[in-house]
Amino acid sequence: MGGFLGALGQKLAERWLTLLALPGALFLATAATARILGQAHALDGQRLTDWITRAARGPAVTTVGGQVVLLGAVLAASAVAGLAAQGLGALVQRIVFAADRHTWPGPLRQYANRRAEHRRARWTRAAHTYREQLDADARSLARDGQRADPAARRIAHDAMRRIAAEEPDRPTWSGDRVHAVAIRLERDHHLDLPVLWPHLWLILPKSVRSEITAAEQALTRAATLGGWALLYTPLTAWWWPAAPLAATLGTIAGYRIRGATETYAQLLEAAPRLHTRDLATQLGIDHTTLTDTALGDTLSDRLRARSPVPPAAPGGCPTS
Repeated sequence: MGGFLGALGQKLAERWLTLLALPGALFLATAATARILGQAHALDGQRLTDWITRAARGPAVTTVGGQVVLLGAVLAASAVAGLAAQGLGALVQRIVFAADRHTWPGPLRQYANRRAEHRRARWTRAAHTYREQLDADARSLARDGQRADPAARRIAHDAMRRIAAEEPDRPTWSGDRVHAVAIRLERDHHLDLPVLWPHLWLILPKSVRSEITAAEQALTRAATLGGWALLYTPLTAWWWPAAPLAATLGTIAGYRIRGATETYAQLLEAAPRLHTRDLATQLGIDHTTLTDTALGDTLSDRLRARSPVPPAAPGGCPTS
């Protein structure tokens, strides 16, 4: 037990150092540089060196007690910065997926709705182009007995998928990519993913859950990088080099969020397709004679919670 606790403590310390302390220390160093140099001397390395030299001669640095206090303060402030970045990362993830955008404040909700409508209009035009290409290929096959060159069809299909995998409903590509999983499972198998998922998760093999958890953690780390970009942004008011740093972090975070979302959505869709019948077996449902859609209807009906019955009004009539 002692060895296990020691290994666990070491692993937690490594995660704390990697996720909070080191990125937080870099942020503190950047903030201190911004405060020391300012806009007027933004790239004056000699000024920064002189300030560090003077600070190194102070009693808070030259004594053991001062060094201990200073180190503790830096580690604590680094951890606070790391926790702030994680909190902002959760906000970034919520905004990117926009599943609850209808509850957002008015101006933000209106902007999100306009973005979703704009993306839907673009996707509809691309889908029409793809449909026209499919029809042209079908006419060519009927006329000549040969399939047309698939290059044009693939280009039209890729143009549509770059906007969204299914008809857009969210203001962002990542939000629509996850939402597309629920749309496809409902259309192909009549599965209600929000109802099905908690029950399916409990019976998934450990290896499958590990893969999904790893993808979700990668998505969280990518969103946290976006949180760091938000933290660096206010520093531009004191030090302009913080602007390209924040922009770079934001750009990298955007690419990582998109890639992690694609992986997460693929796994989220594959798990029900592969293990729905295992869940039916666990529930005692005879699925040997059921089609996929009939099984989906049965599972959704079995797992969906019933609405509460309204209390009877005086006189025996139910309330409206």
